[in-house]
Amino acid sequence: MDTIQIKPIAYIHNDFTAKFGIPRQSGLVEQVLSKIVFTPEFRNADALRGLEGYSHLWLIWQFSAFQSEGWSPTVRPPRLGGNQRMGVFATRSPNRPNPLGLSSVKLEQIELSTPQGPVLYVSGADLMDGTPIYDIKPYLPYTDAHPDALGGFGFKEGEGTVAVECPPDLLEVLPADKRQGLLALLAQDPRPGYTDDPERIFGMAFGGYEIRFKVEQKTLKVLEIELK
Repeated sequence: MDTIQIKPIAYIHNDFTAKFGIPRQSGLVEQVLSKIVFTPEFRNADALRGLEGYSHLWLIWQFSAFQSEGWSPTVRPPRLGGNQRMGVFATRSPNRPNPLGLSSVKLEQIELSTPQGPVLYVSGADLMDGTPIYDIKPYLPYTDAHPDALGGFGFKEGEGTVAVECPPDLLEVLPADKRQGLLALLAQDPRPGYTDDPERIFGMAFGGYEIRFKVEQKTLKVLEIELK
């Protein structure tokens, strides 16, 4: 069977400027807005006709920042402490035969006429800034939603989250439109699942700022917020 050649149709832009700290899955942090800009070849408003009737979209994209020397049939999910191997197809690891990701995002706004052509604004993305997107499809609730589906060893709703303490004077270092997004992101506990050192200080990039924090007894304490 012949294979096909695929190329990016768009790129996403947001405040997730480094791999560390990106939400573990799509839909977990809806307070951060992402902008989808199409490549010149696909800047055609007709391609978006009817999209306004949908509330959510599927994005098919590439783990472009992940460097791999080849795929492995098993991986060590951070969710399991990094010590237990699972089959790659039972995980969402980037280390796979074709490094493609699939994300469900909420469509917030469509702008058909901008200097960059048609632009989509979405929330709930788990893609790093600059990630190439290969396809966009509408989310169909009558067939795509499975409320009774089993979640395997993945996090259950609300599991893996932490309380966040951030002094008001530190939070005010950020522009107002970034504050709630940062707090929601930190509440997801960005640390690897195998790390639980209460004295370790972590650094995370977000929207041009460096965020330093540590976690003690399920409480994440923000120590510094600095402009990079």
